[in-house]
Amino acid sequence: MSVWSKLSALFRGATHDGAQAVVDANALRILDQEIRDADTAQAKARDDMAALVARRRMLETEARNFTDQAQKYEASARAALAKGDEDLALEVAQRIADLERDANTKTGQVAELRAAEDKLRQVIAATDSKIEALRREIEVVKVNESVQRAQSAVVARTAGAGSAMGSAADSLKRIKERQAIRGEKFRAAEELEDRRTGADLDAKLRNAGILPGESGARDILARLSAPKDEAIALEAPRLKIEGPDKVPVKRDED
Repeated sequence: MSVWSKLSALFRGATHDGAQAVVDANALRILDQEIRDADTAQAKARDDMAALVARRRMLETEARNFTDQAQKYEASARAALAKGDEDLALEVAQRIADLERDANTKTGQVAELRAAEDKLRQVIAATDSKIEALRREIEVVKVNESVQRAQSAVVARTAGAGSAMGSAADSLKRIKERQAIRGEKFRAAEELEDRRTGADLDAKLRNAGILPGESGARDILARLSAPKDEAIALEAPRLKIEGPDKVPVKRDED
């Protein structure tokens, strides 16, 4: 195979692939149009069958007319024979023969048209069934296509949501880390301030219950539960101020 033949084959293949891709992308529209074309063809077939039925009925009417005329001429031929006019009777008989021939011809045509009509009616009915079945299948395909498109959209949105949630989780983690660092800075600053003012030492003394002016909860509870005399004894001893001994007062002697 020459190079030009290969290039030609490649071009035809690319054209076919491109055309097939367009057909696949518009498959549902093509199916809908094909159904419409089939409906149009069926409508034309029904019109043709209606014309066929009308033609068949006309032929039936003509055949009946020929038969009726032949029967009328039979009476005339008998009358001519009764009068002995054989020439007239023969002429009438010839007319009857022509009418019967025409009637038979029309009857044959009617039978052919009726057969064609029956066959056409069967074909139309079968085609209607096929079109209806195809239309139902197309509806199912459309529903499936819609469902699959919705599923694709959900999958795409879920993937996007998952990515967004991952990004949000990372941002939240970074925010928490910044808040934790900021909290540690605040606590360190408070500790430094407590050391500068001595508040940390006061807190330790307060927790130990030895801070001046402070009583522990257990001490208060023990004082409240002790008897009254013991409660007085538990009180801190008061300072006794010592002074010079009392000088006895001298009374005037009588």
